[in-house]
Amino acid sequence: MVKKRLSEALLFAAAFQMIVGSAEAAPCGNTGAGFDAWKSAFAAEAQTNGTGPKAISALMGTSYSSGTIAADRSQKSFMLSLDAFMAKRGAAAIAAKGKVLKAANAALFVSIENAFGVPAGPLIAIWGMETGFGAFLGNQNTLSAITTLAYDCRRSEYFTDHLYAALKLVDRGVLDASTRGAMHGEVGQTQFLPESILLYGVDGDGDGSINLNTKADALASTANFLKEDGWIRGEGYQPGEPNFSAIQGWNAASVYQSAIAIIGKQIDE
Repeated sequence: MVKKRLSEALLFAAAFQMIVGSAEAAPCGNTGAGFDAWKSAFAAEAQTNGTGPKAISALMGTSYSSGTIAADRSQKSFMLSLDAFMAKRGAAAIAAKGKVLKAANAALFVSIENAFGVPAGPLIAIWGMETGFGAFLGNQNTLSAITTLAYDCRRSEYFTDHLYAALKLVDRGVLDASTRGAMHGEVGQTQFLPESILLYGVDGDGDGSINLNTKADALASTANFLKEDGWIRGEGYQPGEPNFSAIQGWNAASVYQSAIAIIGKQIDE
């Protein structure tokens, strides 16, 4: 009897592991061919991990984004020299308009610096580089972009974390199935990925909610990101100075990091 019960228990455990394993082992892919099967397996896993019905419904409504994959494979501007990159991204125009915006929003930037220790220059540089100061936030479906990149083999683990974060944000009402943003799933005026919204998003305008499509929330959240990434109040942020490492945490491309530091300094001066 003991042996029989042990045998039955082992069979049950093996069967259960096969069921769980089939969901967790859904293979990534480099084309859209396996996307729907992967999505169904991921939805089952996410539901088991506590994701709510609203987020699961939004996940199941996503589609494979070939446009997101194309954008992910063609980030050639980051391979340019610094001078070429800055010219391509309109650094001089960003600095010029940034000075105007710093003066026009002086009270906002003073309050942000008081709260987080980050001056206006690098925040405005990021704002201008990411969305042209909020002029273009992107038109890609955010959940489809994130789900596609979580399924895609190139950076599956990295974007799986962002997909789980996105699902949490859907359950909380911060994102929904119709949210749109940049091609890699970034949203708002300074382009936050979902996990960064969860970790660093703050209410910059005091209205009781976090909406990164608004200027105050986006800029305050960006300052909070830099602060949590090691920004030291009052220290410099040029290459070789203490706060440059925080800028490096914002974007992995060295030309982008240097451009933000240079443009920010021009604005702050």
